[in-house]
Amino acid sequence: MRSYLLLLFTFLLLVSCQQEKCEIAEEVEKIPVNLQVERLEQQFFKIKSEEEMREFLQKNPLFADKYLQQKGYPSQDILVQSLLRLATDTSIFKLVRESDEKFGDLADVTQELENALKHVKFYYPDFQVPQVKTFISGLSRDLYVGDSLIVLGLDFFIGKDASYRPQAPQYILNRYEKELLVPATMLLLSNKYNATEFVNKTMLDDMIDYGKSFYFVKKMMPCTPDSLIIGFSHQQLADVQYNEAKVWAHFLEKGLVYETSQFTIRKYIGERPNVPEISARAPGRIGAWVGWQIVRKYMENNPEVTLQELMKDKDARKILEQSKYKPQKR
Repeated sequence: MRSYLLLLFTFLLLVSCQQEKCEIAEEVEKIPVNLQVERLEQQFFKIKSEEEMREFLQKNPLFADKYLQQKGYPSQDILVQSLLRLATDTSIFKLVRESDEKFGDLADVTQELENALKHVKFYYPDFQVPQVKTFISGLSRDLYVGDSLIVLGLDFFIGKDASYRPQAPQYILNRYEKELLVPATMLLLSNKYNATEFVNKTMLDDMIDYGKSFYFVKKMMPCTPDSLIIGFSHQQLADVQYNEAKVWAHFLEKGLVYETSQFTIRKYIGERPNVPEISARAPGRIGAWVGWQIVRKYMENNPEVTLQELMKDKDARKILEQSKYKPQKR
């Protein structure tokens, strides 16, 4: 068994190749979404007094309530004083400068997000595009995604060259890079449409829940590599793709598919640097990736099922059975 596990995730040489140009479908492109992103940090870090801070909060009530959670403070005075300390903290100015250098005028991120939101409106015509704002919170909050507001915490996504980084393990920090900002935003947006069970959940329930979310993001961002959607490195993705049949065999042989112990489920779905129960090379959240592949297979084998129907479907067992998921050994 030990030699089997050691051989499970073999090193693969990645061969780079030029991908065909990916273009948005014409029917999606013509959807009228003209995204305007407001750079709140540019106003915020010019504030020098409590009066100016109160005016800032008054001008941005949705941001104050949803992102800053203003109503959770005993009084607005406490929030104003806390924010003023942030706005005048010279150490945070480094993150402001580095954010400007990394994101520039934000044109590329804005275009990527606009294209994704066009896809959302294509599949869900009643979707109302929220206000989109950016902010630098001093690494206190990365993203907020709600029905009426999206806030992008740019300081989290400056990347490995930032002067300050979130207090998180390296395997999580790897996902705080600029190119993962929009996929991470869309993953949170998927929660709006992803119907899930909250009681008596099995391993399969969690796998399919995550699989539906990743499938949703891929539909909204069809030109985005899978590695950026799930946050695996290119090598990790190549490994799990090559060893997909062996990974699934592990779930079957260990009787994990209908496991109900949350402790065990977290080993395969939760945040970990790796899943040594499978292999030292198996990345954390590998169960979520398998769930994505099951959902993909289900949609391939059931072309009459729409995205909207998939996202509403809570029956993980049915999705697995009708997917006929059986990856082939390589």
